[in-house]
Amino acid sequence: MRLIERDYYLNQLKDVMGTPDVKVITGVRRCGKSKLLEAYIAYIQKSDPNANIVHINFNLTSFERLTERHALENYVEKAYVPGKNNFVFIDEVQMCFGFEKAINSLHASEKYDIYITGSNAFLLSSDLATLFTGRTFEIKVFPFSFGEFMRYYDLTDQYAAFSRYVQEGGMAGSYLYKSPESKYEYIADVFNTLIVRDVQRKYRIRNKPLLERLSDYLIDNVSNLTSARNIAATFVSSRVKTNDRTIGAYVKYLCDAFAFYRVRRYDIQGKRYLTSNDKYYLCDHSFKYAKLGTKNADYGRIVENVVAVELLRRGYELYVGTLYKKEIDFVAVRRNEKLYFQVANNIDEPTVFEREVDPLLKIRDAHPKIVLARTRQEPYQYEGIHILDVADWLLNDGTKTISHF
Repeated sequence: MRLIERDYYLNQLKDVMGTPDVKVITGVRRCGKSKLLEAYIAYIQKSDPNANIVHINFNLTSFERLTERHALENYVEKAYVPGKNNFVFIDEVQMCFGFEKAINSLHASEKYDIYITGSNAFLLSSDLATLFTGRTFEIKVFPFSFGEFMRYYDLTDQYAAFSRYVQEGGMAGSYLYKSPESKYEYIADVFNTLIVRDVQRKYRIRNKPLLERLSDYLIDNVSNLTSARNIAATFVSSRVKTNDRTIGAYVKYLCDAFAFYRVRRYDIQGKRYLTSNDKYYLCDHSFKYAKLGTKNADYGRIVENVVAVELLRRGYELYVGTLYKKEIDFVAVRRNEKLYFQVANNIDEPTVFEREVDPLLKIRDAHPKIVLARTRQEPYQYEGIHILDVADWLLNDGTKTISHF
């Protein structure tokens, strides 16, 4: 498989090199965490040839003997070299029973710069503070962005490339397969075998058919407002035994495993979060095609999913805005920055254009307001609203402000 440097994540690792934190690389299965670790090790070997690197990859049978915490800790301690910078890298750390105690002990010795990756369902962002007694630094890795997709395939026509990205998605492991059928079979296997299986195993879920049906429901309703109560009612009406408490728990498990991202609603006028009805987005839109097929694809929702994941990748907190019974697709907040987004596949029709800009025109504050669509045009403004081609925006690395457009 061809490898490309994922500079965005690599730079995050470089920035925290030598800090006392335990660096934890998280993300959905097969999104490239292990390859990122390998690229970072190569960087260290080049920049510090004298460094002592201890790399344990529990995917390899040669490390099976270390799947007990004392064995793991002893192995690392024996590999320690005084007078050198000692780096410890552990891939799939959850395969070691009691790994958190081993990591805490090694961290407490203050002799190692520690980096770990693990199964998305067994190494959750919400668990890090309780798993590890010291500070942790989390690097959240996503599937390939549109820019990475273009670099992987050496594509230059961004508009044609975006049409292809909408179909193929960012799960780079699928790029090795020639036919669309083989690609989607691989992607469906990632979801079924790795994501759902991990969730079922961690939480000891007995009703696997319900978990699978729920995941299919969420995939089919990407970007739709929904709630555990509504899902439970829909299932009960179809004679599926469940309740909103069970559905709510299962949805949380799937989100904790990075299969989906929950986006809450925010009342722009009242400046408060709303507790009813959220939206859910897939970690990669290709799962929708792989699981449910490509017929009758709603490209507007797919493009919206792509934008949601890109905003999360760039470090924004996301909310669905509500104002005067109108909906703003995304309120994106990052430190002191706030952006309002409407997303559509195509805004050529005047009625569609009006529908997208109308909610933004009702917002009275001075924060940037943006419509993203497949315009294939240079950026322009309409009554202060920035109209941008979605492919152009995706290729902007986030260092520009909207005023540059």
